Amino acid sequence: MSSKILIAYFSREGKNYVGGNIVDLPVGNTEVAAKMIEKLTDGKLFKIDPVRRYSPDYNKCTDEAKDELHKNLRSELTAYPDKLDDYDTIILGYPNWWGTMPMPVWTFLEKFDFSGKTILPLCTHEGSGMGHSENDIQKLCPGAKVEKGLAIRGGSVKNAENDLAAWLKKLNK
Repeated sequence: MSSKILIAYFSREGKNYVGGNIVDLPVGNTEVAAKMIEKLTDGKLFKIDPVRRYSPDYNKCTDEAKDELHKNLRSELTAYPDKLDDYDTIILGYPNWWGTMPMPVWTFLEKFDFSGKTILPLCTHEGSGMGHSENDIQKLCPGAKVEKGLAIRGGSVKNAENDLAAWLKKLNK
């Protein structure tokens, strides 16, 4: 597989909504999927990590995320890749929060010029699919080619390797 793939992802461990219940995840669902993709593609992982931590309480976290979205706030990140010149494909992983990506993902996308790059959206969710995240990515990255994303239920992400492999094969990655 190509070594020109960056797997940039936002994931939240701790109390999360999975299969109708609040469960404590030692590793967030999107991170589980990102690490599977790393093995399948030999791409480089980059965790989108906000400086300000979300509440460990699930309900408070969802309120914080909703507030950020409605106020169109951008979270500062703990780190950024030095540059993206070495990558022609960005696999962008995130959970569906309020119909789109968490705001730290917006911060990441607005930091760089993705012109000429291919972005593959990967969204974990518990029933809401991709939401309007693909359209939001295209608006934030007008010079990029945004491929059809893959939505995976968080509760079944541990068994998603075949789905991920099929998606990547279909996209020739």
